[in-house]
Amino acid sequence: MDKFSIHRVPLHPSIRQTQSKPINSQQSFKAHLQEATNQQELKVSKHAHERIMERKIAISEQEWQAVSDKVFEAHSKGVKQPLVLMDQAALIVSAKNATVITAMDRTEAKQQIFTNIDGTIVL
Repeated sequence: MDKFSIHRVPLHPSIRQTQSKPINSQQSFKAHLQEATNQQELKVSKHAHERIMERKIAISEQEWQAVSDKVFEAHSKGVKQPLVLMDQAALIVSAKNATVITAMDRTEAKQQIFTNIDGTIVL
């Protein structure tokens, strides 16, 4: 017959407590806000990346930054899925996931009906 043993597990595991330094809440909030603002970056889905390449859409770094800023601003105002209209492209973005869902050039966008969007950003 196999032998087995029972090990006792404490009901309340010991938790190491560390002393925290007093933090100036005003400064802490500003630091967190600045940190959150700096980390805002849009991702591009595989589908959107394929469409951008296929349609030869060129978007500069400054334009991406402007799109990112406006999408995060729209998200802070409750917009979940905006249409972003640029000079050369139209993008559908999930503001909640910070992801570009699809992209098309502006001439193609003129022929389209956009559904399931709840805001529009014109750049």
